[in-house]
Amino acid sequence: FKSTQRKRHQIKPMPIPTDEQRLERRLKSQFQKAMTQYHLIEDGDKILVALSGGKDSLFLLEMLGKRAKIQRPHFEVEAIHVRMENIAYESDTKYLEDFAQSVGVPLHVVTTAFDPTVNPRKPACFLCSWNRRKQIFNLAQQIGCNKIALGHHQDDIIHTALMNLSFQGHFSTMPALLRMKKMPLALIRPLCLCQETDIKTYAEQHNYQKQRKLCPYEKDTKRAEIADLYKQMESINPEARYSIWNALEAEEKLIEY
Repeated sequence: FKSTQRKRHQIKPMPIPTDEQRLERRLKSQFQKAMTQYHLIEDGDKILVALSGGKDSLFLLEMLGKRAKIQRPHFEVEAIHVRMENIAYESDTKYLEDFAQSVGVPLHVVTTAFDPTVNPRKPACFLCSWNRRKQIFNLAQQIGCNKIALGHHQDDIIHTALMNLSFQGHFSTMPALLRMKKMPLALIRPLCLCQETDIKTYAEQHNYQKQRKLCPYEKDTKRAEIADLYKQMESINPEARYSIWNALEAEEKLIEY
């Protein structure tokens, strides 16, 4: 009895996790839940990560790079960074290459440009985004990828739903999984359950390097105004995020085949 009592006294209490550790566990749990719940990754996949150089795409690359080292499901990861010659939006390519290498992911850097006079009715933001996507789709097919991973988090997806509701008159959003109809590719958003504030804090804790030049159009779009509106909604109802998300899931708008 005395021996048992002595052993009990020798048992050390479990250490209390730090805020940083809790955040990392939460983000990893949300990342894993998204992969399972929305069937984002399957055995044998080859995934191309669209790496803009912002905190979201860097975090996505880190999560996928680390997850690819686990035995099941077995999948490969590569990344692409598109540089647009005629837009003052620039990241440190050397930093991106070193970051990708640190998580074991090959990085392709592609330089392109677009002519805004070809379709003057379209805003430069749209033309830039469209041409970036074109380069990503082209490379994905060239190197045999069947999926493209985008760094949209839960806030992005909710903002899109509010934009479509306000300006298009329908309740839909960017799905977590979208299978393309005209090409053998699928778009996946593994950060769909992660909140932007968590990713921002994680990026600061892990010293992610910021872009050297930000997109000159990022504050000129309706999306920025919708983001401000959403903040007001959360100030009125802190549970607004979950209400909107549950409504999207009820409408089955998060997976499209």
